[in-house]
Amino acid sequence: MGAIDLVVTDLDGTLWDARERIHARTLDALRRLETRNTPLLVATGRRPRSAADRLARDGFAPSAVLLDGALGKDLASGVVFHRVPFGAADAGAVLDAFEQVGLSPCVYVERPDVDVVVGDAPSTHPAHLDAVGRWLARDDLRTVVLGEAVLSFVVAGRDDPRFAAVVAAVADVATAVVTRDLTYGASALTVRPRAVSKWQGVEAYCRRAGLDPGRVLAVGDGDNDLELLTAARIACVVSDGCEAALRLADHVIEPAADGGWCAVLDLC
Repeated sequence: MGAIDLVVTDLDGTLWDARERIHARTLDALRRLETRNTPLLVATGRRPRSAADRLARDGFAPSAVLLDGALGKDLASGVVFHRVPFGAADAGAVLDAFEQVGLSPCVYVERPDVDVVVGDAPSTHPAHLDAVGRWLARDDLRTVVLGEAVLSFVVAGRDDPRFAAVVAAVADVATAVVTRDLTYGASALTVRPRAVSKWQGVEAYCRRAGLDPGRVLAVGDGDNDLELLTAARIACVVSDGCEAALRLADHVIEPAADGGWCAVLDLC
């Protein structure tokens, strides 16, 4: 088509399946995209180390918009091209909203040796904590949110009616999204700084790379992809994605488990 300067892709449920497996057809498409010299940008809710470690298994280290747009980083060099943390007052208000309904979130920070801080009784799925592993710390959350740069709050792997109360309570100070959780089951609640989205990170990447944000093809499947899919020139949505994303689709592709991502090659 010759109309695309950049391909932007979500990871979970889009590039790879629920077991973090990239289909052989998708791997082939990724490598063929490289030969075309068409840049690939990842846009994910994952933290930097989580995204980088999984992509490295198949030999990829692209630039990435992480934590649903709060951070942009080149995974090969470590260079940060975009960063939007919470202000201390807003971070404190978000923590209040969680605590008022009896939830204790994971707090994503930028310490050299720590990615995620939790309190004494975190509400997230235990497997989520296991996955963070040695990059997890326990600390007083109030001290953390008032004294450090916070990028995101997360509770993963739960279907909890209290999520809706948090979403409503933080509406004036943050962006809160409940998405299906392919990794830990049920749903995940993510709260990021207000007006921050994956698309904001894409725009920052385009400015840095000298690319036209009006010539972006985006691939996604979830509620945290809606701003991205709306703004992209071409929106591709996985057939088992959420209804809101499917309504935005210019093209619907097969599920990640079937290698549906390979259809991107025919569209750019």
